[in-house]
Amino acid sequence: MQCVDKLPEHFTLAQVYSFSDVLQALHINNNNVHAKIRQQLQILRDKGIIEFLSRGHYRKHFF
Repeated sequence: MQCVDKLPEHFTLAQVYSFSDVLQALHINNNNVHAKIRQQLQILRDKGIIEFLSRGHYRKHFF
């Protein structure tokens, strides 16, 4: 979520992937960072924090 917070209201999967190096450094044993990013985006979507707009495009919901 901290990475998503740094992005604009409308963002793309590619923009989230730009944090891959930082996340890999934090979680050195995770060799599937992109898969984990997608999984976390699904969790955020299911919680209503972000909305899936189309392939690779998302929007944050503000509360």
